[in-house]
Amino acid sequence: MSGRSMPFRKASRQQSRQMSVDPHNEIHVHQNHYIGIDVGTGSARACIMNDKGDIVGLASENIGLWQPETGYYEQSTTNIWNCICSSVHRAMAQHGIDPESIRGIGFDATCSLTVFSEDTDEPVCVTGPKFDNADGNDRNVILWLDHRPIEETKKINATNHNLLRYVGGQMSIEMEIPKVLWLKNHMSKEQFDKCRFYDLSDALTHLATGKATRSFCASVCKQGYVPVGVDGSVKGWQEDFLNEIGLPELCEDNFKRMGGVDGVNGRFLTAGETIGGLSEKAANALGLPVGVAVGSPVIDAYAGWIGTVGAKVNLREEYLSKEAASNSVQQAFTRLAAVAGTSTCHLAMSDKPVFVHGVWGPYRDVLIPDYWLAEGGQSATGELLKHVLETHPAFQEAMSVAETFNANIYDYLNEHLREMQEKLNAPTVSYIGRHFFFYGDLFGNRSPIADPDMKGSVIGLSNDRSLDNLALHYYATLEFIALQTHQIVESMNEAGHIISSIFMSGSQCQNPILMELMATACSMPVLIPRYVHAAVVHGAAMLGAKAASTNKEGESESLWSIMDRMSKPGKAVYPNKDAGEKKLLEAKYKVFLEQCQQQRQYRKDIDAVVADWKRK
Repeated sequence: MSGRSMPFRKASRQQSRQMSVDPHNEIHVHQNHYIGIDVGTGSARACIMNDKGDIVGLASENIGLWQPETGYYEQSTTNIWNCICSSVHRAMAQHGIDPESIRGIGFDATCSLTVFSEDTDEPVCVTGPKFDNADGNDRNVILWLDHRPIEETKKINATNHNLLRYVGGQMSIEMEIPKVLWLKNHMSKEQFDKCRFYDLSDALTHLATGKATRSFCASVCKQGYVPVGVDGSVKGWQEDFLNEIGLPELCEDNFKRMGGVDGVNGRFLTAGETIGGLSEKAANALGLPVGVAVGSPVIDAYAGWIGTVGAKVNLREEYLSKEAASNSVQQAFTRLAAVAGTSTCHLAMSDKPVFVHGVWGPYRDVLIPDYWLAEGGQSATGELLKHVLETHPAFQEAMSVAETFNANIYDYLNEHLREMQEKLNAPTVSYIGRHFFFYGDLFGNRSPIADPDMKGSVIGLSNDRSLDNLALHYYATLEFIALQTHQIVESMNEAGHIISSIFMSGSQCQNPILMELMATACSMPVLIPRYVHAAVVHGAAMLGAKAASTNKEGESESLWSIMDRMSKPGKAVYPNKDAGEKKLLEAKYKVFLEQCQQQRQYRKDIDAVVADWKRK
């Protein structure tokens, strides 16, 4: 995630679409407004938020994606910025928002490596072997899901450097330092020496303000920055680590090409702190006044945390804790933010560092000063569901039937499962899948195993090609997502977290069977925000509100206070009280763990047998 995203679209097929907003909102002439900008894998979105936290304008534009080779994914900041500008213009126009009423702007984006020229500040092409913009596209972004630096990632993790403790024990191929090392290994020395590196979110605030300020969120979470004072860190960047992996160039001039040293030749800020005002060039492009406050950005999943965990929900008494009963930031410690899309990110805050194997972090200062964030995740959830359905023999038949009911495939299959339950006189939908065991790490495991070689497994396959069988496979995939969420939460709580509720965002929130399974499997309520499809961009708008709150003395409203004030009421899905379903899911969870553990053991056993086997 980071991993929340929309379906990929080629640049040549860019489309734009206008998104719905809260129908209860009314615009008042003298209200202040704030803009949130969210750049996901497939689209750039802009939302306009008023002083009450209501979204009063929302628009998106699909951005370009290039795949020059298998496993390579590239984008262009020129294209992304144009899509942002278009989205802002349309979101403002929806309700005739006066540009003079805009007080602040917040950005979030995928954790993707972005490259500009040290000399000219122009985009630097990341496409080899020539690394030029011969095709006319400024493809200067290596996307988070790009898997080109396989060997570089292995080299980095072989160091066992102490900073790897803060990324779950090993650096992911999704992170940015492996991609920088890949560029060094494939560019000429002259080309590489001209590169300055940004996280995409920081690149966007650079385009907006002209400043080279960096965010703690991106630097700490994805670039190997260890905040000053943590484990003896003096400058944030770890010189011995960069030298050991073969990137001594990044240490030159006090790490200038990565943003410098905070307070010396660089500036690093926590989420929403004011970077500066919109530059004249950016303001003209966005149709906004010069000088509008721009807040320090966050990675997109972290904007999901901001946009969800402050939601007002009246929990049943048995689920209330001392922390949850208060309005202080401490209640956030009990709330896991699950930001779902193509993959799912799991974010939890704590007041002290908590180390969890296979969970990235703990990261200090990335959202609120002096507090720590941990980031777990499932490598594929939305993409897993899509894959399971599309590869089943009955998929096209199901799509045709769904279309006749004017329903999407997921709503249709949910209804089909309910009909199967009624036909079988089953106590719950979960009973239908009682003898089908699906383990779904088809795309590797991010948390808590942190094993990219993990694959899927199934017990209970038959030759059934019917719609009923498709519905069974679909249910099993939902069950896997819920059980793996339980595994992640359990691992985090065993390590020291105190998670007692899950705050969801993304389209999966609209799947009632999945939400019910997750609540029951995890034995805790799942909270669904009002803005199901816009929780991330809503969080970005709150960063704009924080930036705008800064006074002449440099004091500003706390991010938690803004979240508490501007978050909207959500609704809770509670665990099923049916004792039978609870026992069934507990038994299925034991099988799930065995499938996970046995796969790794099987691979180990076979590797030992073939280790010395040479082909003749």
